[in-house]
Amino acid sequence: MNTALVTGASSGIGAAICRMLLEDGYQICGIGRNFNKVSDLTKNTNFFPFSFDLTDSKHLISNLFELKKNYSFSLLINCAGVGYFGPHEELNPRKIHELVTVNLEVPMLLTNLFLRQLKQNQGTIVMISSVTAQKTNTHGCAYGATKAGLSNFSSSLFEEVRKYGVRVITLHPDITKSEFYRNSNFKEGQSFDTYLFSEEIAQVLHTALTFRTGALLREITIQPQKHQIQRKSTD
Repeated sequence: MNTALVTGASSGIGAAICRMLLEDGYQICGIGRNFNKVSDLTKNTNFFPFSFDLTDSKHLISNLFELKKNYSFSLLINCAGVGYFGPHEELNPRKIHELVTVNLEVPMLLTNLFLRQLKQNQGTIVMISSVTAQKTNTHGCAYGATKAGLSNFSSSLFEEVRKYGVRVITLHPDITKSEFYRNSNFKEGQSFDTYLFSEEIAQVLHTALTFRTGALLREITIQPQKHQIQRKSTD
């Protein structure tokens, strides 16, 4: 049985990806904040939830070494992400640190720790980046910078490991209907053609993972037909 390590597994895109992988027969170690809202996952005997603090590097590394001892992964999916938006001067050091740590440092750290294992298994590494990695981002420049860094890391990593049979896939989803924008003053538009569903991102990833051996969907951008956001009510 193939085993996957998925961050951000307790909600949104990460949870949708875990459901897809379970249907495909994977065993999953899912890292997330709180699994109370995904009982369908935690009831599955092939899903193992781990509540690690991604911003605490020392304890995170210790926990990851334990996972490394007990599991042999053929799939690593870096899906955990955080977003803070607004004028850059209004961010505080804690938010900037969290953005860089969760969105960029943690995927680099996990890839570093499990890369030899993934080489041995000729496995796959997936980065869930963002469409913002491909453009400038007024009122989101720190977030966009972390995602641009993640996408660049993914591209360079692929050139490094492709000769070992390791696949590296980067997804660039646009605005998705989820809890991701809980820290912002905006959310997705009202009509279904102005946002994506988490299940659609999982569906695209499924296509990439099941592509024939020897060919690769390296970078994929997923966008809604229309561009629209709406400001949250301040009431």
